[in-house]
Amino acid sequence: MNKNTTKPLYEQLYIGIKTAILRQQIEVGTKLPSKKKLAEFLNISQTTIEVSYAQLIAEGFIVSKPRIGYFVEDINELPYIETEQVELPVEHAENQNIQFDFHPGKVDTDSFPFPVWRKYAKNLYDLPSKELLQNGEPQGEYTLRTEIAKYLYQSRGIVCKPEQIVIGSGTEQLLPMILRLLENDSNFALENPGYSAIPRIQLQNKAIPIPVDEDGLIVDELEKTNANVVYITPSHQFPTGAVLSATRRTQLMHWAAKLENRYIIEDDYDSEFRYTGKPIPALQGMDQNDKVIYLSTFTKSLMPSLRVAYFVLPSTLLKKYKETFSYYSATVPRFDQHIVASFMRDGYFSKHLNRMRKIYRKKLDKLTHIFHTDYPEVIITGDQAGMHILISLPLQKSEKELQTIAAESSIAIYPVTDYLLKPIEYKYPTFLLGFGGIPFEKIEEGIHQLMQCWGIAR
Repeated sequence: MNKNTTKPLYEQLYIGIKTAILRQQIEVGTKLPSKKKLAEFLNISQTTIEVSYAQLIAEGFIVSKPRIGYFVEDINELPYIETEQVELPVEHAENQNIQFDFHPGKVDTDSFPFPVWRKYAKNLYDLPSKELLQNGEPQGEYTLRTEIAKYLYQSRGIVCKPEQIVIGSGTEQLLPMILRLLENDSNFALENPGYSAIPRIQLQNKAIPIPVDEDGLIVDELEKTNANVVYITPSHQFPTGAVLSATRRTQLMHWAAKLENRYIIEDDYDSEFRYTGKPIPALQGMDQNDKVIYLSTFTKSLMPSLRVAYFVLPSTLLKKYKETFSYYSATVPRFDQHIVASFMRDGYFSKHLNRMRKIYRKKLDKLTHIFHTDYPEVIITGDQAGMHILISLPLQKSEKELQTIAAESSIAIYPVTDYLLKPIEYKYPTFLLGFGGIPFEKIEEGIHQLMQCWGIAR
């Protein structure tokens, strides 16, 4: 093992054992050293051994016999034998040098309740849950849909039944289903700027951009179009952070009620994190005409990697959903759904949200204090909710130039122009500054380094 090269130790060990097997230097049936013994002999971690052995098992070079050990397989029986060593790809190499990543989708991983989550996962796998090995209900596990319905009523004022809820592996997977339900003679309107994934989901050539201002989507502009479906983030407009005003909420509901085929897709992606005033009511909660399709996710409230999102259908669309998607299977593993359901049922989800609100509020206060104190010329907007703010800088360089300069200083930051459906002329270069994934004690250092690389003095 050579610890002075850039090649990972697990890869060196994997290649070494595989080569010895191919050259028959290790005979068929030979028992390999245990992970503990080999780790002690090579003076490396057992995790390194485990990763190497796992790759050899996956490729059929060795087999694991429970409570006995690892044994070399008969390579003559393998359907394919690699004759040349191939370098394993290094994943995410482009992000290895990033010191500060201000992506708006990052969460605080240090504060996740791993012990509680581990307990529910362990209980689920320890019990003989054989029924979870089969396909579940297409709309998702009923127990999770029940917990979501309770949570929406308590937190967002939404009255719905579990039968109206559909669970899927992320907004990007659920939106095409919604669009298909509404595809007959539909013209879709989107916020501009807005959620960047939407134009890439079936709408790139026919979406109608509607501008937003400090009061959210400008409904007067929507009424001038032939759109009959609008996608909107009313409680915390992405990415500007604007809240749809009460007047425009009423105006939008009136717009939807005028025609039978008009619908509102309400994306409530981070409503849990509001720091001033009362929570903003969901549009769905004030819908009297079955015109709102409510969409949300656990990405911000729990973790992005969980890949659990859901939508709530108006009762008028349930029959069409059943007819259109009767052959679909749920795209979220049943075990994951039951872990989330248990986490919610026993009150840990609410406790986690309360804790995270305090943590993100503390980070936001720290962030804004630094700008107000040390960089007053930087304009801050969208700081009432969520896990990112917008910063506008009185600089002559373009956003792309500034983004490149930041990257050269190992800082990742994201211009608002990445989220435009139709070009908008901004007075100053404007960026999203996500703070969720930055440790509290690193926020000040990160801001100072970013401002320094852009030539903004304290």
